Amino acid sequence: MLIEIENMYKTYVMGEHRVNALNGVSLQIDRGEFVAIMGHSGSGKSTMLNILGALDTPTSGIYRLDGREVNRMSRNELAHFRNRTLGFVFQNFNLLSRTSAIENVELPSFYGGVKMKNAERHARAKELLEKVGLGGRLDHTPAQLSGGQQQRVAIARALMNRPSVILADEPTGNLDTKASIEIIQFLRGLNDEGITVIMVTHEDDIASYAKRKIVMCDGNVLSDSGKEVQA
Repeated sequence: MLIEIENMYKTYVMGEHRVNALNGVSLQIDRGEFVAIMGHSGSGKSTMLNILGALDTPTSGIYRLDGREVNRMSRNELAHFRNRTLGFVFQNFNLLSRTSAIENVELPSFYGGVKMKNAERHARAKELLEKVGLGGRLDHTPAQLSGGQQQRVAIARALMNRPSVILADEPTGNLDTKASIEIIQFLRGLNDEGITVIMVTHEDDIASYAKRKIVMCDGNVLSDSGKEVQA
């Protein structure tokens, strides 16, 4: 078992009101799965992804990743663990605008606790850009790339530290149909190579590429194609 979530709550206090973005969620994800998390705005899907990525903390409940209880890690342990285990792909790409594609891809290696010589770092980033079909665009800045190409740079960056899990937040949300299909097929290919992929999307056609679909509503798991949901 790669990921275990037990009775997780995430509560936001808004004035006199308390809102449960997650309402006692429990789920498990095995190593090597490709999971799509779906739901309307406010369903809790993005909150779930942020907690899985250790970008946010639950109000209560237990989160174990690869056998370790994430809630109990110190800030330094958490940063190191996140940078070595998780790769992130965002809807808005989150590339540095004045930085070349290859420099954007290299960036995680400076923060992941990985000791790399400059030549090794450069070679790794070049290899990844070639893997996503951008070997001829190493020195292009984001402004010189299409949306689909920027997202491919973002995927290459996510792979820089050899993560075991890719977390993708609406990775096709800002792309046209052709680019969306290219990106989701690439994520499917990474999953076929053994990387666990967890993706938030609101698009049924994109979710259909995943091997398991979890639908959330009002902070609860409404349905889960991979498991039997308790009423």
